[in-house]
Amino acid sequence: MDDGWRSAVYRLPSGVSQKNIGVAPEFRYCYTQHCNQIAHIRQNARNPLCYNRRIMVRLVVLGTAQDGGVPHLGCKQPYCERARRDASFARWVACLALIDDEAQQVFLVDATPDIRPQLDYLASLVTWQRTLRNPVDGVIITHAHIGHYTGLIQFGKEVLATRAMPTYASECMIAFLMQNGPWSQLIRDRNLSLQVINDQQTVQLTNQLTIKPFLVTHRNEWSDTLGVEIVGNTKRAIYIPDIDRWGDWELDVREVVASCDIALLDGCFYSGDELPGRDMSQVPHPLIAGSLTLLSDCAGKVYFTHLNHTNPAIDPDSPQRREIEARGFHVAHERMEFEL
Repeated sequence: MDDGWRSAVYRLPSGVSQKNIGVAPEFRYCYTQHCNQIAHIRQNARNPLCYNRRIMVRLVVLGTAQDGGVPHLGCKQPYCERARRDASFARWVACLALIDDEAQQVFLVDATPDIRPQLDYLASLVTWQRTLRNPVDGVIITHAHIGHYTGLIQFGKEVLATRAMPTYASECMIAFLMQNGPWSQLIRDRNLSLQVINDQQTVQLTNQLTIKPFLVTHRNEWSDTLGVEIVGNTKRAIYIPDIDRWGDWELDVREVVASCDIALLDGCFYSGDELPGRDMSQVPHPLIAGSLTLLSDCAGKVYFTHLNHTNPAIDPDSPQRREIEARGFHVAHERMEFEL
């Protein structure tokens, strides 16, 4: 922090003193304006650059693993065993946080089985005091697979007992929650306040943060599946943690990625040989190996997430990870942040 910035916080405007403030109205106005300026600077002291520009929305990656996380229950393969020995190699289940520091509001995209440590970390990122029982200002649920909604159970009376937590989901997903326990109890007890969001509907979360859900093809055993477009002041991100093969989608993923600044995409499997003894057609996902070719023109925008515990891309030293990075793509990691 330079001396000019420091002195701006503590120095009165030129010609104004404590003695003459109470005398002339123009000085009283000047002093009031200066106090407001000081308060704004101090509020943004964590990042002095914010003083001269509008505070951006932050997108924070809180998890990047498939629904079972890393280490995965019952897995004895090297990636999981290493994560048990060294927590730096562990991965939480795929999840995002959207933080608007100006509005002092924060939202989750999906409520995962790892919601407790994810919310603990999220609390460390906000500079304001939350006065309500709710840990966030809303949750967007993409679909009814266990890695994406089961963290909602922590909002019930046994744990947080949240109060009318805004919960955004498709009509189909909301029907699933209402018709099945224990989720229906969260609704009866008003721990959740359900908000229907429709395909291609723009939803204003704050003055500078909007989302637009869109339908994607996936194994819809219990609900349909949403991707989410996230728009801040200057940038646009898309989030597709779960989808079947790109060719099964009615939209062209190349055009979708080309239209955004950041694309967090399903990278569950690197190749089709990761689940020996299982029929991979029963768990369809786009393979990273294919996405590297398909999306080569937009490589720098793409961050793979929702990685299965068998995926060699989770190993920073694997040949597959080096291939991803050599071709200009990225593998998302926990605590990664983007300004929007």
